[in-house]
Amino acid sequence: MNKTIAILGGLIGAFALAVMTGVGGYFLGRQSVQPEVVEKIVEVEKIVEVVQTEPASCDDHDASGAGTADSEPALGQVNPVGTNFLAVCPAVGTDLDGSVADVPSDLEDEYEPMWEAYELLKKNYVFAEELDDQELAWGAINGMLQAAGDPHTSYMTPVQYEETQRQYAGEFEGIGAEVDTSGDYLRIVSPLPNSPAEEVGLLPNDLIIEVDGQDVTGMDAWDVIFMVRGPAGSQVILTVFREGSPEPLEFNITRYKIEFPMVEGEMLTENNLAYVKINQFGDETDAELEIMLEELLAQNPAGLILDLRNNPGGLLNQAIEVGSEFVREGPITIQDFGVDEARREFANENDGIALDIPMVVLINNGSASASEIVAGAIQTFDRAPIVGETSFGKGTAQTWVGLSNGQGAVRITNSRWLLPDGATINQVGITPDIEVELTIEDRENDRDPQLDKAIELLTQ
Repeated sequence: MNKTIAILGGLIGAFALAVMTGVGGYFLGRQSVQPEVVEKIVEVEKIVEVVQTEPASCDDHDASGAGTADSEPALGQVNPVGTNFLAVCPAVGTDLDGSVADVPSDLEDEYEPMWEAYELLKKNYVFAEELDDQELAWGAINGMLQAAGDPHTSYMTPVQYEETQRQYAGEFEGIGAEVDTSGDYLRIVSPLPNSPAEEVGLLPNDLIIEVDGQDVTGMDAWDVIFMVRGPAGSQVILTVFREGSPEPLEFNITRYKIEFPMVEGEMLTENNLAYVKINQFGDETDAELEIMLEELLAQNPAGLILDLRNNPGGLLNQAIEVGSEFVREGPITIQDFGVDEARREFANENDGIALDIPMVVLINNGSASASEIVAGAIQTFDRAPIVGETSFGKGTAQTWVGLSNGQGAVRITNSRWLLPDGATINQVGITPDIEVELTIEDRENDRDPQLDKAIELLTQ
């Protein structure tokens, strides 16, 4: 299976399973515009914005991941965990403009067998007349990128690339979950808030093993994503493997049109605490957050709970701005290019409006990419205790480069995100200061011990 994060149905519907921002990932879902494209696509948060290698501003990047980004929102990679894709400026000195390049003379011997194999296939394959040169070319590119051995360096066909570029430009239809495609099966990074995926009980780390009764073992991740995505109102049956369950679980899910707020909040009046939940890092997340904080802080709360659980990530610039609302010190994060120890620091972007109020941050294993950047900065500078479970661990950055003649794009890992103190996020995640598990039994009985712990810390 291709290794990325996507979002199914707009988020399983990502990378942005978002793949998720995010985590970089894909959403399992499909866009409500351009039906000719929608018919082919399924989404997996990460909500993520896919940009060219050199966007208009080098600060307008995707930090999702999840996914996919991340990236992933869409199927799994939006941000993700985001995931759910993480689009960033290239390192100084790199040439990622997508221009046609000749094979260097010192590599001619290595690449000559590729053309030899192509000619042998065309001349000797019994069904040679059925071969599609375009498909063969895409397969060659895909194989080369997979040989890099990096789960987030990959190829996208023109249809996949177009969908990824536009997945945040319109509304999506799907089941509302972010998925990770780095394993043999699509793995749920996080369901979107109030989504069909959440309502039926899909949980982080669930593995999708069948779609509508069809075994997806060995299938390409995008093919599985396309099977999950579909028009609002239609149904899809997912069979999942869940660790600890004696047998596979089956979920009949009605797809929907994905529309959800980036920021939600309320006063917990019984405890006089402000509660803010950031679902993803989109274009207007910080602007929405400022409005929400001003409204809640005007009520003089005794403390603030920032909920980043199941947030697959999103845009880097939004992660920097959001982190700056709570942290005075800087940098918020560091980008490490790994070449001659080249690094770029991202300083605070604004004068925060919640710099002094006592607060607690909630995370879980569905928190990826941009949300890990924010939680990591808050933890590094001892701004507030982190409560919950270890986060996803999406700490690499990818750049997307369109190929010649509209032949899709390549996604290449070109750097990694570090915490302000230089510690890595990738495959490590953010370890909470106070670990509190949210069990299946808690979910079934509408209990939230993580939120309860945050309230306890702020009221004791």
